[in-house]
Amino acid sequence: MAQDVNRRWLLAEYPQGMPSTQTWRMEEAPRPEPGPGQILIRVRYLSVDPYMRGRISPARGYTKGVEIGELMQGGGVGEVVTSNHPDWKPGDIAESMGVGWQEYAVLTPDSDGRGGVNRIDPALAPIQSSLSWLGMPGMTAYFGLYDVGRPRPGDTLVVSAASGAVGQLVGQLAKQAGCRVVGIAGRDDKLAWCSEIGFDAVINHRSEQDLTGAVAKACPQGVDIFFDNTAGPIHDAVMKNLANHARVIQCGRIALADKAGQPDMGERFMGHLIVTRASIHGFLVFDWWHRRDEALTRLAALAREGGIATREDVLDGIESMPEAFMRLMEGRNFGKQLVRLGG
Repeated sequence: MAQDVNRRWLLAEYPQGMPSTQTWRMEEAPRPEPGPGQILIRVRYLSVDPYMRGRISPARGYTKGVEIGELMQGGGVGEVVTSNHPDWKPGDIAESMGVGWQEYAVLTPDSDGRGGVNRIDPALAPIQSSLSWLGMPGMTAYFGLYDVGRPRPGDTLVVSAASGAVGQLVGQLAKQAGCRVVGIAGRDDKLAWCSEIGFDAVINHRSEQDLTGAVAKACPQGVDIFFDNTAGPIHDAVMKNLANHARVIQCGRIALADKAGQPDMGERFMGHLIVTRASIHGFLVFDWWHRRDEALTRLAALAREGGIATREDVLDGIESMPEAFMRLMEGRNFGKQLVRLGG
């Protein structure tokens, strides 16, 4: 591909239910040029995340979605090829939530070199880590568990989507905090890996006939912390097993990806919440963004000490973006979903 061409994915339609290959269309545009105070990066990795489903719905969300014909939103990391910013030079590595599904991106750091554009040290960890355990998923696990879950030694924690980018970290951090950890996922190989990295018990929600009973068996004293990345039937099963004063972190609803913008129909637990005096906290990591450095410094230290193991699921080429997204929505990925661009 000529270096003066930028391939990018635009939103072609709002999907009804699960997205498909028709949801986006690729265009070839001239490679953009940075203006004053801006940098141009050649993207090396693009992040694929559950929040993106909400961005391609016309329903009102916590932030502006993607309009028909606009560049698909998403985070990425890449190498600076042109800089009009005094604090950035060619060869630097930059990460931002504002990269989008494209091969080249113009970014605008603040005068201090940040402003939603983060400088990445490739000597610290592979640069794609800035999109997983040293990025938004890592921050989500860190603040969701410590600030909202408030783990105590002896607590029982259940995490759904346990082998995913967030779930795999939640489980390991909870173990280090002295919790008993139960992971829920939909494939035996994912659950085997959760056991390998220290989870105490695992549940296959696809093969288990009585999910509520399986949670009860795995958590005989009840669930003290529920880190929910899925919603849906898994949510219902765990909610029936809450311990007194349980803390529920509602982080995601990927089980309802084909129902974006529709009411979440299911059981109601008002009586059970009153009896258990449990609390439910809707979680968005952006509320903690001002403490980003705190989380990433601690996670990097844990990794150096061998306290974190992670899995990645990597597809190659900008052409793979729709497929990577659908893999994530359907639970076919194993670990953090990424797309690698170029060499």
